[in-house]
Amino acid sequence: MQRFVSLLVRFSRLATGIAFAVLMIAVLIQIAGRFIGSSPVWTEELTRFALLYLAAFGVGLSFRNGDLVNVDLVCESLPGAWPARLRLFSALATAALCLALIAPAWKYTSIGVMQTSPALGWRMDFMHATMLVLLVSLAVFALARAGEMLLGGADGHAPRVTGENA
Repeated sequence: MQRFVSLLVRFSRLATGIAFAVLMIAVLIQIAGRFIGSSPVWTEELTRFALLYLAAFGVGLSFRNGDLVNVDLVCESLPGAWPARLRLFSALATAALCLALIAPAWKYTSIGVMQTSPALGWRMDFMHATMLVLLVSLAVFALARAGEMLLGGADGHAPRVTGENA
C-alpha cells in the first residue's frame, strides 16, 4: 500500500509541476508580448487550461497533506477514538462522493468531443477531462487514507513530511 501511495504522490507532483511550468511559460509569453505590442491570443487560453490541470492533479496532494479545508475544531476535541473515526468517515465520504460524480463527469467530458477551443483549436474533451482527473485523484487519495487507517498504518492525520519528502 505504501509503495502505491508513494508512486501516486510522485506522479501527482510531476504532473502538477508540468502544469505549473506550462502556466509559467504561457504567462511569460503574455508578458513579453505586451512589450512588443500584443500578446498572442492563445496564451490566455493555454493559461486557463494549465490552471485546470494544476488544480486537477494538485487536489489529491492537497487532501493528502491536509491542505484542503478541514473542519476539525469539534472533531479533535472529542474524547477517545472519535476523532480517528470521524477522520475515517470523512475520507470514506470524500471517496464516495467523488466516485458518485465520476459518471456525470464522464458524460461532461464526452460532450467536449464535439467542441474545440477557439484560440488553440484543441478538442475540449481534453480540457473537460480535468474534472475526471480531479475526481479520480481525490477519490484515490481518500481511499488510500482510509486504507492506511483500516490497515493500522495511520491515524488519518496528514503525514508529516520533512526534507526531500516535503
